[in-house]
Amino acid sequence: MRLVTYGHRGWERAGAVLDDWVVDLQRAAAECFGARGEALVPQTVRGLLELTPESLRLVAEALDHVRQNFTREADRFQAEGILFSLREVRLRPPIPNPAKVICLGLNYRDHAEESGAPVPEVPELFAKYANALIGPGEPIRIPRVSTQVDYEAELAVVIGRGGRYIPEAEAYEYVAGYTAFNDVSARDFQFRGRQWMPGKIFDGFAPMGPWLVTRDEVPDPHSLEISLEVGGERLQHSNTAHMIFKIPQVIAYISQILTLEPGDIIATGTPAGVGFARKPPRFLSPGDLVRITIDRIGTLENPVVKEA
Repeated sequence: MRLVTYGHRGWERAGAVLDDWVVDLQRAAAECFGARGEALVPQTVRGLLELTPESLRLVAEALDHVRQNFTREADRFQAEGILFSLREVRLRPPIPNPAKVICLGLNYRDHAEESGAPVPEVPELFAKYANALIGPGEPIRIPRVSTQVDYEAELAVVIGRGGRYIPEAEAYEYVAGYTAFNDVSARDFQFRGRQWMPGKIFDGFAPMGPWLVTRDEVPDPHSLEISLEVGGERLQHSNTAHMIFKIPQVIAYISQILTLEPGDIIATGTPAGVGFARKPPRFLSPGDLVRITIDRIGTLENPVVKEA
């Protein structure tokens, strides 16, 4: 299932993508199960991740109902706000309001080497915040105060079940799914002091999407091609097999420190090819289009503009 947060006429709701269409999951549940379905299925993706297995089965049945009756009932589904064309909605970050956005630095050996940093012995963690999240098609804004805005293509893990002290062997049971993530970084702020955070948390510095692909559709998250293009030029290309710390290790490690909650986002680091390490450096400029593609996940595109 490909879950989205979609915007339409001033409100945002949870949906699922079927080909070129978005199904409103709460309204689809109401179509199938009446008031019970509407009451059990929330309006947000984060709320969906907190559902019981029984309620999730209702969601899956409601989506199947729309799929099976699409040809005959598409016009009615559209009239009743159950079905929308992807062209008529605005996709937001799949989880626009996470409790936590946790990022890994230097989690690919070649990126550590190009950065002149030692390969880490434990996961290097830093945080972003919800102000940084933007969805597909939304612009990355170059701040007035920075001239060194960089890109970083990453696979992000979305937590689906809360827990603390999670064993590595059970870590995937806590994963809801995966999405593409761009750890945009103002290098002139990041490297100004000893802490990375100032360069990482500008507004709009965490494009994410286009959707959350549920775990059942990604059997092995460590066999995915990942690439990034700017203006049609490929600048990053690798495979998630090359992560230093694999997803179960990362989840186990982070959950020793804090409780993970449904909707938390873990960005798993970027491979080599970032702008500041190139010779000459390649930073983002107004007019650029950044395109991240990950196998089984999809493509995340964001234009680049100058902050007003």
